[in-house]
This record gives sequence, structure tokens and C-alpha cells, in this order.
Amino acid sequence: MDAIYSATALRDHPREVKRAAQERLVRITENGKGAYVFCSEEVFQQQIDDAVERALYVQRAEAAIDAGRRAFEAGDYIEGIDAARQAVAKRRTSRG
Repeated sequence: MDAIYSATALRDHPREVKRAAQERLVRITENGKGAYVFCSEEVFQQQIDDAVERALYVQRAEAAIDAGRRAFEAGDYIEGIDAARQAVAKRRTSRG
């Protein structure tokens, strides 16, 4: 969870705020409302890396869903458990 400090705390206790910023995002408030975000370079890079990973995950998920929809629209699907078992068995024997 992000640390929250007032702008006054940043002025009066900069070491404490900097120490927190080395580990996570620090939210700085002014008049009780969010105003700024403060963090170390390492935390900033980790936030960027995490955002990229989440975006790539969403992109892969959307591509898989789109491929499934196209396959369904093309009639490339199996109905029923027996048909599914047969299709799996057929794939296993064709691989090996």
C-alpha cells in the first residue's frame, strides 16, 4: 500500500518520507487532498515494469478471446464431453 504524507511532513521530516519512498510510492497531500506522488528511481522503474506487464497480459488475453471468437464463428468447436474426449485422444495420437 502506498504511504501518505502531507506536504508539511515532507518539509518537516524529509528523511522519513525519503526512506518510505525508497520502498514504495509516497502520496503527498495538500489540504487533505492528493497532490503529488514521490518515489525512488527503483520504485518508479518497478511501477513502469509492472504496468507494461499488465498491459501485455491484457493484450494476450484479448488476442486469445478474439481467436476463440473467430474459431467459433468458423464452426471450429466441439459440442459435448464425448466429442471433446475423442478430439483430445485424436490430438494425442497425432503428436506421438
